[in-house]
Amino acid sequence: MLGGMSSRDPQASQLARLAGLIADETRAACLLALLDGRAWTAGELARHAGVAASTLSEHLGKLVAGGLLAEERQGRHRYVRLADARVAQLVEDLAGQVSPHAVVRPRNLRESSAGSAMARGRTCYDHLAGRLGITVTDALTVRGLLRQDTGFALTDAGLRWFENTGIPLARTGRRPLARACLDWTERRPHLAGIAGAALCRHALDSGWCVRIGTERAVKVTATGEQALSELLGINRATLR
Repeated sequence: MLGGMSSRDPQASQLARLAGLIADETRAACLLALLDGRAWTAGELARHAGVAASTLSEHLGKLVAGGLLAEERQGRHRYVRLADARVAQLVEDLAGQVSPHAVVRPRNLRESSAGSAMARGRTCYDHLAGRLGITVTDALTVRGLLRQDTGFALTDAGLRWFENTGIPLARTGRRPLARACLDWTERRPHLAGIAGAALCRHALDSGWCVRIGTERAVKVTATGEQALSELLGINRATLR
């Protein structure tokens, strides 16, 4: 301190504003819902968060102004989505830090079923998560296509596998090719990054997986069981 003036780091106020944006249960619920990688209407998010549309609109305004969400308008509908992969990574990483003992127990059979489906398989922004994501990540590692010993990295064999499987890896921008994302239900890392996103997109486009319900849950189809068994040697029973 010099002459009574503080030499505070200019990033401190920015970090404080970011933390303040997330430190609200309604806004946190919206960010977690949008981890499915899709755009939601304000009305859908209001019902999901259990608040009035007017209240939700105010929260969305703050998230958009803070750069965490991007919005689009189609006719009279307002859609919002996570601003980019960096925001998704931030939300994922924070969610992964929540203690498994702090997770609220389901109040009824419907919540229990939805929670079980999410744990079995779901999208985490744009990549596969839950037991499905871990199973695929482990299979890639066992077959020498992915390394986890020094951080996540595709091997040369892994790059060829993606090419031969018909899954293009668009290496643009600063996003890493492969990144570890801590799975909040399995407490282990699954594959994210460009490769994780490309694999998830291919799984959905090819009918290997389909979305179920209104949450992020996905399930593997019979076509997916056969493909993942043939391509990665995964036991079909573990995909159910």
